Amino acid sequence: MRWLFVLLGAVILTAVAVVIVVMPGDDPVRTAAQEPNPTPARTQPTPKVSEFTDPCGTFETQQKAPYAITGYWITPRSNPCTWRRQLQEIHDVGGDTIIRIGYGLQFRFVDDEGFVKAKDGELDPLYVKCVEDGLSCHDAAERDLKEAHPDNRIGRTYVYRTDESFGPNLFRCAPMERAVPGGKRLYFRMLAPPDGSDDASCDFSKGRTYDLILVAGAPEDSLTKLLDLGDQFGMRVFPALPLAPRDPKTPTRANPKHIDVLTTLTRRILQDYGVRFAGRESLGGVYQPFEVQMSDTLADNPTLEVYAGQHQIVDQELPDKPILISPYLDGRKRVAFGQTPEQVAEAFKALARTGVGIIAPQDSRGTGKVGLFWPDERDDEVDARLRPVVGEATYDTAYHGSTRDYYREMAKAREEMLQGNYQVELWANVEAFEPSGDKPCAPHGTRGKTDKERLDQAVTMAGRYVQKIVSYMWSDFMTCGAPSPETEITKDWQRPIAVDAIRRSRDPQDGLEVRGYNLENGTVSITWSGGTVDLVVAEVGWLDKDPLEELPEHMQTAWVPFDWSKVTSGEWLKVNVKIPSGQSTTEPLHVRIIT
Repeated sequence: MRWLFVLLGAVILTAVAVVIVVMPGDDPVRTAAQEPNPTPARTQPTPKVSEFTDPCGTFETQQKAPYAITGYWITPRSNPCTWRRQLQEIHDVGGDTIIRIGYGLQFRFVDDEGFVKAKDGELDPLYVKCVEDGLSCHDAAERDLKEAHPDNRIGRTYVYRTDESFGPNLFRCAPMERAVPGGKRLYFRMLAPPDGSDDASCDFSKGRTYDLILVAGAPEDSLTKLLDLGDQFGMRVFPALPLAPRDPKTPTRANPKHIDVLTTLTRRILQDYGVRFAGRESLGGVYQPFEVQMSDTLADNPTLEVYAGQHQIVDQELPDKPILISPYLDGRKRVAFGQTPEQVAEAFKALARTGVGIIAPQDSRGTGKVGLFWPDERDDEVDARLRPVVGEATYDTAYHGSTRDYYREMAKAREEMLQGNYQVELWANVEAFEPSGDKPCAPHGTRGKTDKERLDQAVTMAGRYVQKIVSYMWSDFMTCGAPSPETEITKDWQRPIAVDAIRRSRDPQDGLEVRGYNLENGTVSITWSGGTVDLVVAEVGWLDKDPLEELPEHMQTAWVPFDWSKVTSGEWLKVNVKIPSGQSTTEPLHVRIIT
């Protein structure tokens, strides 16, 4: 079984409700009310110590302001002290998962002396110091091949850069394959048949063509350091697998011509991981960074071959470790490639069939490709921050559906795949930025600062449909502006967030069950045309602080009695939660009763 895979999808998706959050296209659902099942305890990594000291300083490892988002992407940094600070900041606000941005495998040409050229035709400075016996690494490798058989030759040359280092298990055929020191870099030279077979016989005596893979790595392994920090902070790390070369005609697709060599490089890296990191709890899995749009034609995309091939290798070399992917949504009506929630659900199934373990679709609110709105808000004008993407329009005019529609349909698709024995999780990747801003958050691009209120709204819309909420990304976006989203979370983390409300009886009383975050000591407010009622959970209801295994970390469940006969069938209600500090949900739940 993969990490965190507990087959309780049917419990989550079978709504025990007559009150439901009805989205566009929903049909009313009637099911029998029942008591909640016992909730199993979660197994989470724990920090080794409460704090640790090293040359970078002293770092605390206890969470201070646990928020609903529990995982973040980070970018590679050359300064190890930067990573320590980032992980402490992330852990402070409840993060237990780190996902690394990665690099791409690239096909390259070489000059007459075998030195690697950049895409513009000039020499690539990253590889000019890869020299052996006065020869370029390319020519030295070809020399060694010809010594084994005069008809051996190098056909294609590929390069891959990383700040990682590797052990001897990266190589199958030493000394033909070997590490080459060069300045501040340590290069790794590999040779493999171009068909991806990666013959382990190491018989170079038959005369054939080989692919050369040159990895520009580092003398010290950054991943080892990151996993050590994961152990210290009690966090799981998802290092990035090599990104597939892109199709020059359709850059959103992987190039089929290079998938075999990508498979070889992936196999070698994971063989090395399997030996060096065996038993490391902090290695949560691996991340494939090649993004695809979730569409009903996705099954024909060659990128899925990349996912499937890498899944097989992960199963062989890193059993019980999942591959994580993060495709994107585009729900815009005014573009030809905009997709409905039902079309996206078909894409989810196609992705799940490749064997990936975690699908974390981008909620696409940050890019403006999907909006955050309730069914009774379809005729409202879109958020002003979305206008650079969709113009002045209503939500109904701009989008096929809301983020909540898409995650709900993908949750249904996941349940279908679980029943077909595909072990896959659905995570929500909440984009922590706006389409644009007064000052761009990143050195490259136009993405602007977002705020906690909008993040709360995105968490609300993900609802009960996902197993975990992560965010792209920490560096640049969560730390952008004054105050930054990180600062806002630290000050406001105790604010309740309600994500779901359903009708549930608790014999002999009828009532309302609310799921969300920071519900303890809360008061549930229900507003409808007939008035408002405030129900103190501690006085009239109950609170379950241990969520079902299929729900995100920190989620709680509250129940309060409510007489639903007071509400007209089909009427929309709003549900808020307030705690004694005065903090209340910034995004109320919109629900309606069907009787």
